[in-house]
Amino acid sequence: MLVDSELEHLPPELRWREWMGRVEAVIFAASEPVPREVLARVVGRSCNLDLVIDDIRAELAGRPYELVAVAGGWQHRTKKVFGDVIHAAFGAPAGQGAKELTQSEALC
Repeated sequence: MLVDSELEHLPPELRWREWMGRVEAVIFAASEPVPREVLARVVGRSCNLDLVIDDIRAELAGRPYELVAVAGGWQHRTKKVFGDVIHAAFGAPAGQGAKELTQSEALC
């Protein structure tokens, strides 16, 4: 199935919001850091991925998770300040012992 990545039928502001949503959705659903080449598949040629990432990160500023550059790609991560809370909830340090969502669970 082909995805309309250019979205030329949309006004620029709506196109930008759609690109932001696509990039964030792909990163959220991935079990590993998502490289730039993968993100480029879902946005238009004129899309500046660095600016999209910056805008997503700005929107997440008040959330308990953030978008971080990891291993040559991008990934959602819980902010370190919530490490003690995660430890209290799961009885293990963040990332250890807590159930990780499968890709299909993350899409629900």
